[in-house]
Amino acid sequence: MGAPPGTLVPDANASPTTISLTVIKADTATVHPDQSVEDIRAAMRSGDRLWVDVIGLADLELIAEIGALFELDPLAVEDVTNTDQRPKVDVYEKHPLIVVHMFDGKTVASKEQFAISFDKKHVVTFQERPGDCLEPVRRRLASPTGRIRKRGAPYLVYAILDTILDSYFPLLEAIGDELEEIEDRIISDPRPDEVARLHTLKRDLLVIKRALWPSREMLSALTREEIGLIPKDVHQYLRDTYDHAIQLIDVTETYRELATGLLDLYMSSVSTKMNEVMKVLTIISTIFIPLGFLAGIWGMNFNQNSAWNMPELEFAYGYPLALGLMAVIAVGLLIVFRWKRWL
Repeated sequence: MGAPPGTLVPDANASPTTISLTVIKADTATVHPDQSVEDIRAAMRSGDRLWVDVIGLADLELIAEIGALFELDPLAVEDVTNTDQRPKVDVYEKHPLIVVHMFDGKTVASKEQFAISFDKKHVVTFQERPGDCLEPVRRRLASPTGRIRKRGAPYLVYAILDTILDSYFPLLEAIGDELEEIEDRIISDPRPDEVARLHTLKRDLLVIKRALWPSREMLSALTREEIGLIPKDVHQYLRDTYDHAIQLIDVTETYRELATGLLDLYMSSVSTKMNEVMKVLTIISTIFIPLGFLAGIWGMNFNQNSAWNMPELEFAYGYPLALGLMAVIAVGLLIVFRWKRWL
């Protein structure tokens, strides 16, 4: 804090920095891993279209050199290395900077910041660590029939953004599948650990929602006229990606509502089971009330010599008769409960 604008702050947990260079020609796209700044400078002199992918943000000096080579604004380079940015597009004097959140797996823990800057011929991307979801873009570049090589850098930017947004779908699909499984378990056998898992899923969905809402605004801004580097023929593709963002937001909201509903369902199921237990206990107590009453009467120790003090105690079959009477009362109550549909 307190540092001047454009200051790059090191991150002790950042991944080592490497540079992958893709040289794009009309008929080929060649990937060159582990490139230096001089290698990239030489490739720029060839006049070919380039995709420079900076992987890992540990080497701030190297990142600053890349920024200077492509004339990125110092504030843009600072945002690249400060990985708590929200998805956005910033328009600078020479090149815009796009920031999105990327998921390279089926868990929210795989989220990382992905930044893109570009001009008419070159695309420069920055990602926090190795591993991403951009293999479909690389396959399209390698395909001899793909049109991505024949289009300019803005179309490549669209392809990258579209692929990143599409990576949200399997993530949400995995969450949706788990919600369905939790629903089945809650209905059949609700357990307390389901509540903790539902809260975790709700937090994950909130993370996705916070990534999608500003991404939608970013995609909308890219199609506006103030971003002069985006030709109008790419706008229609960006609008399609914008529609994907809207769809993802709707799915996220639906799953959050489902998770909330499942929490209510769990509480209702637990309450229903508790009511069933209480009903059984109440029925048992109701049955034993008259039995206990009879046992209490016959258990009083009055003087047995008096003719008024329970003469039935002298009856030869008094004990089995008492047990039989208790059994008849218990069975009779069970029949009444069954008839009343309380059982």
